[in-house]
Amino acid sequence: MKNDTIMVTGATGMLGREVLERVRRTGRPVRALTRRTALPDDAGVDWRTGDLTTGAGLDEALAGVGTVIHCASDIRHFKNDLPGFRHLLDAGKRAGVEHVVNISIVGVDRTPYPYYRVKLEGERLLAGSGTGWTNLRATQFPALLDLAFGALSKLPVVLVPSGTDCQPVDPGDVADRLVELALGDPAGRVPDFAGPTVYPAAGLARDWLRAAGKRRPVLPVRVPGKIGAAWRAGHLTAPGHALGRRTWEQYLAERFAR
Repeated sequence: MKNDTIMVTGATGMLGREVLERVRRTGRPVRALTRRTALPDDAGVDWRTGDLTTGAGLDEALAGVGTVIHCASDIRHFKNDLPGFRHLLDAGKRAGVEHVVNISIVGVDRTPYPYYRVKLEGERLLAGSGTGWTNLRATQFPALLDLAFGALSKLPVVLVPSGTDCQPVDPGDVADRLVELALGDPAGRVPDFAGPTVYPAAGLARDWLRAAGKRRPVLPVRVPGKIGAAWRAGHLTAPGHALGRRTWEQYLAERFAR
């Protein structure tokens, strides 16, 4: 009988938490991976300890798992992402995992940003793994833009890249799609997933400042080099795949509710 257990990596992260909650609702057995040895007391979720960076504990954690939704990533130490993904795929193969669903980023193949290069190499690693796979690219999460604007607003002038559009997508919407894909057969690279609206970066900054009750001028500046050119070319967006539902305005209203 085919094993129907779904494991979520990065289950304590921004996206992973949303994915885990949605896997619970499917009625399928759900497992979650964490580096912590003190496991959560979480009814309905089988938490397991495993370290992607070293591979320790992964064989035991993946035993009996049929599908993995891979959300684990560390943008601060992203050089660890590739060896971690390799350890996961190798352990998954030993355990008989049949399907790995991976989250990536819109524009990773067209934007020479170091973190994006790592994500693109992860896609290639997955495609060559010999395990059934599905890869979804999504646009930016509102919380990441929120974090950036919070830092930038500490300056007298908020600097944003000129000629650059963004298309923020709610992680809950992305989680819905990831779980939908996990319940299906391996599909390779699937269509991108983006938020409902494309905004200029300067407009996003002004919206954030207004919602936060802060007065700062917003100054668009031209980002030089290949990264700036990629941003101005629209490679952070996917206008033809505006599949998300929750808007930037809804995020801000909830974020700054008083």
